[in-house]
Amino acid sequence: MSLAAKLPYDHPYAGGFPGIGSQPLPTDSDCLTYLAAVAAADGAGVEVGVATAVDTFIKALKATPGLFDAIKASCILCGARTITGALVPLAGAAPSAEGAWSSGDYSRTAGITGDGVALYIDTNVANDSDFSGAVADPQNDNHNAAFITGIVGGTPVMASRTSASQNYNYIDFFGGTRLASRSNNSTVAVAPVANTLQGHSRDNSTAFRYRCSGVSGAVVATSTTPDNYNVLVLGRNSDPIVMSEHTVAFYSIGTDIGSAGLAALDTAVNNLISDIGNAL
Repeated sequence: MSLAAKLPYDHPYAGGFPGIGSQPLPTDSDCLTYLAAVAAADGAGVEVGVATAVDTFIKALKATPGLFDAIKASCILCGARTITGALVPLAGAAPSAEGAWSSGDYSRTAGITGDGVALYIDTNVANDSDFSGAVADPQNDNHNAAFITGIVGGTPVMASRTSASQNYNYIDFFGGTRLASRSNNSTVAVAPVANTLQGHSRDNSTAFRYRCSGVSGAVVATSTTPDNYNVLVLGRNSDPIVMSEHTVAFYSIGTDIGSAGLAALDTAVNNLISDIGNAL
């Protein structure tokens, strides 16, 4: 790998040295805004290869109609130089890293790892959010997704609150893959696989779609009024909070993206992780 590829993306010679050729730099405006915020948090810009990986990722999301705009709260939990930079939101609310996190809990190529005891991420997005009034029917216009690079046990990946009223959002691997979208848990016949997206999306009151471990499908499950507990990553917002030891590289919360959006998101994040790994 060339010296220029290792330079921060915003270095004067990031595009290449005079007389020695050039290399591509990020160009998407949303990407540049995000990278600048990460650089401010990290104290330095990410390498050119990481920056162009994020640029390619955002352009891939925008290539699927409606997908980028449907992502209302999201973090790329890898690539940044520090865990602080990794918690800079790609969209929406900034999350809170709850517990005493250390540098050892973060991998630039794999993401953030929980300890199953005290560490989790509060997305600071309520399960019943209408995203500042942009959603007319938040009960039936919603998605949750997380890209898992490491799986440990059957604990939660991403969840609001489990309750008898059956109105929560939920992704975990207890006894298989369990999902809920404004509904009770539904177990699907999909074995958990690392380095894949785990997500669901709902656009009606009778069923929701999912994309889990490379498999797409649908679950018949009637929706109910969603609870107003914050959605957690690496945890479930019950009392007490249940935490996990998975490793998560990306999460997204927002409006319905359907089967096509879930599959496109899976592919885009997979390519992102691969490109970041190649850059580092």
